[in-house]
Amino acid sequence: MRRQHKPDPRKTNGWKRAQLRARVLAAYDVCAICGKPVDKTLKTPHPMSAEVDEIIPVSRGGDPLAWNNVQLTHRCCNQHKSNHSNEWAKREAAGKPTIKQSSMPFKTIGI
Repeated sequence: MRRQHKPDPRKTNGWKRAQLRARVLAAYDVCAICGKPVDKTLKTPHPMSAEVDEIIPVSRGGDPLAWNNVQLTHRCCNQHKSNHSNEWAKREAAGKPTIKQSSMPFKTIGI
């Protein structure tokens, strides 16, 4: 039995997505993740080319066609973010380490 794949919601309404992409490219000049300027003349697959990223990833229930859920990013920043949160991606871009709760030292009481 073959597994059926769901259609990509970014491509089911291509015209609307193209309009949204054009609007994002016109409105913003700086990567929302790393904070550096985006050269919009670079073409994909250049790592620093412009991409429209969903703030809340589609895989986590985000709407790929909502203006308040999209942002301008570099291709490499968007790929690094993957389906993580914006906060995680910004910490990673800034080089700030993420501390897991399980790696925090326990407080011990002297005997």
